[in-house]
Amino acid sequence: MKKLLKKSGIVGSVAVCLGLLLMQSALADIAVVASADSSAGSLSAKDVKKIFLGKKNTMVPVDQKEGSAIRNDFYSKVANKDQAKMKAYWSKMLFSGKATPPDNVEGDDAVKAWLAKNKNGIGYIDSGSVDGSVKVLFTAK
Repeated sequence: MKKLLKKSGIVGSVAVCLGLLLMQSALADIAVVASADSSAGSLSAKDVKKIFLGKKNTMVPVDQKEGSAIRNDFYSKVANKDQAKMKAYWSKMLFSGKATPPDNVEGDDAVKAWLAKNKNGIGYIDSGSVDGSVKVLFTAK
């Protein structure tokens, strides 16, 4: 690492630091949550994938902001799709009339607020943001 930093200078060290931060955020657990009042129980990865892809309508999903790191990480872990594949997926689903994408909110606190108003809702937040206002249904690692 020292050799890399010496050769690449300040620009290289900034790039290395950013890369390490991105790798760390990609390794964080993502909690799939519902309102603490929800009657929903634990879900499998398959159930979560179906709900968020509009293939199972037992719960109403909410997404984090498009382009956010947590959203990209969530869909990578749960649906094995990156941002471009998700855009293409929802374009196809909308065009065919089969489903509409989930509402979008910005940040973990906004997800929790949305869930408080939508008792049949489901969302995802950083596992470190879990508190008494939500119930964890699944954890994406």
